[in-house]
Amino acid sequence: MTSLRASLSLVALILATSLPLSAQEASDSTKREIEAVKAHAIYKEFFSCSEHAAGDLPYLGDDLGQDCSITRTVDLDGRELTREYKDQGFRNEDYFGWGQQVLSPCDCVVTKILINPVTNEPGKFGKPPASMILLRRADGVRFALAHIQDPAVKKDDAVKAGQVIAKVGNNGYGRAPHIHIGAWKDKDAFQIRWDLKTLKGPQQ
Repeated sequence: MTSLRASLSLVALILATSLPLSAQEASDSTKREIEAVKAHAIYKEFFSCSEHAAGDLPYLGDDLGQDCSITRTVDLDGRELTREYKDQGFRNEDYFGWGQQVLSPCDCVVTKILINPVTNEPGKFGKPPASMILLRRADGVRFALAHIQDPAVKKDDAVKAGQVIAKVGNNGYGRAPHIHIGAWKDKDAFQIRWDLKTLKGPQQ
C-alpha cells in the first residue's frame, strides 16, 4: 500500500489551480469534531484502504483521505494470504487493481479532470501531480479521486453513484496502482464512511 506520506500535496497541487481560494487553505481536522460523509464503493470488487490520520496531511483532499487497493486471496505454498498483487509485484500488471474500473462515490458533477501521462513503475515514486477527477455534490461536498487513468467522463458531466468514471492507474506521487479518495466541504475535510450496501465481501 502506498504510504501516507506518498500523498503529500497530492491534491493540494490541483486545488491551487481549480478551486476557489477557500478550498486552497490547509485543513483543520485536528481542531474540530470530525464529521463523516457516506460514499458509494469505488470498486466493484473487494478492496481495503489505509486512512490518513487527522492532521497528518493537512491539506483539503488529503486530510482524512484514504488510499484504496483491490485485494484478493492468493495461495502461496498452501497458505491463503490476502494481497494486492501476484508474483513479486514488480509490474503494474501484477496488481489486481491495475486497470480495474473506478466508480463514482456520489451523485455529482465533474468539476475537473487532470491527466499525468507518465506511468510509474511499482516501488518507484513518480512526480506530481497525479491524474485526477474532482467531483462536486449538490450540497457542496467535494470528492477527489487520484491516480486514475482512462477517464470515462468529461468536465461538467453529471454522474451517478456507482457509475464507472475511470480506471485504476499508477501515476503522480505514488508507487503502486491504487486510488486515493478525499472529501471536503469549504474548509472542512470529512472522514469517508463507505455505504456498506455497495461493498463486495471477499467471498463475493
